[in-house]
Amino acid sequence: MDCRKQMAEMFIESGYNVIVTNSVESALSGILKKTAQVVLLGTKFDEFTAAELIPLLKQCNRRLTIILIAAGASLPLSRKLRSEGIFYHALKPVNAEDREEIRQAVRCAFESLRPQLA
Repeated sequence: MDCRKQMAEMFIESGYNVIVTNSVESALSGILKKTAQVVLLGTKFDEFTAAELIPLLKQCNRRLTIILIAAGASLPLSRKLRSEGIFYHALKPVNAEDREEIRQAVRCAFESLRPQLA
């Protein structure tokens, strides 16, 4: 919860519109309505794991950009999630440098969306 709050504050300060949710229903609603363009996702969300949820999110919106924040996913799991179409995989941030890495990944994600939105 603390990490989620810190990330939200960082992205709000950077000028992004941020929606924080711990509900799969709310996340799916934003994705289906196409109001969510970039999703930061941990390894567990409600009762779902990232491995279960990512294919579902991508079915709802193929263009959705997913950044996975996971403390230590195994190599086979990381490969599987990459094959499902995640944009970036970052370790859970523990310091300012780690948070900056995620901020840069989000900026790159939005830059990669620009041609699609034009």
